[in-house]
Amino acid sequence: MSLARHGSGSAAGLGALASQVHPVFMLPPLASSWFGAFLAGIGSVPLAAVHATAVFAGLYTAHVKDGYVDFHLRGEDDDHPLTVRGCHLAIAGATLLFICCVAAIAAVAGPWAALLTAPGWLIGYLHAPQLDMHPVTATGGYPAGIALALLGGYYVQVGAFSPVVLALAATFLVVLSGIKVIDDAKDYEYDRSIGKRTVAVVLGRERARRTAYGLMAVGLLTVAVLSAVAVLPPSAAAAPVVFALVALTTRRADDEHATMLLIRGSYLFLAVLVAATWFRPLVA
Repeated sequence: MSLARHGSGSAAGLGALASQVHPVFMLPPLASSWFGAFLAGIGSVPLAAVHATAVFAGLYTAHVKDGYVDFHLRGEDDDHPLTVRGCHLAIAGATLLFICCVAAIAAVAGPWAALLTAPGWLIGYLHAPQLDMHPVTATGGYPAGIALALLGGYYVQVGAFSPVVLALAATFLVVLSGIKVIDDAKDYEYDRSIGKRTVAVVLGRERARRTAYGLMAVGLLTVAVLSAVAVLPPSAAAAPVVFALVALTTRRADDEHATMLLIRGSYLFLAVLVAATWFRPLVA
């Protein structure tokens, strides 16, 4: 039985497997893993690479499982490149890779580092159809994965946390949760028809929008306060300004275009925070 629904042979199978690597969604967690390592002083590049590989394997599991559920079980998507067998084998392979990475982290960095890494796969595998049915877990799953990637990338290097990495992880979680609320609203009608209780379904479109921008505002204000009290460098205060300028342009946009703009704004936001905490341009 073929792995691919379209075409046959090894090339078609490999193409179908590769199609589940979604750079737009994979880049932020992978970047967070490496950022955590660099923030800690990156004493071991191989260990940082192993942690980033574990993050990748967890995300790949999430993408395959989500596509399998949405197309093969729910009939929500119009198409999917993998057959049922292809989905099962892809998930098994990614899970095996994840287990090997966690075992290596446990051997080198200790059991606590491994335990901090392990939830990445759980969030990915359980996202559909379990976690995406509840407003909190549907919204917070992906942002929590990014926050954990940052914390894990840091912890595996030094075996501890710092106020800066904890503050950044909390900020990423809150701001990205706000964006996820708007992203989920794109599928409001369908989600409501199948009983998927996203924030938009529970609160309605307008209240969900206000909640989303409220979460983002809390995250931006947190960065400004942490910068003012020197938990973050003074230059980190530029990050909320950059993101706020982008967010203001999305207030009247529909959910799809608002999500596209906000995701790009989050890249700028994270980039400024990375530059501020790594290079510290305003610190003598």
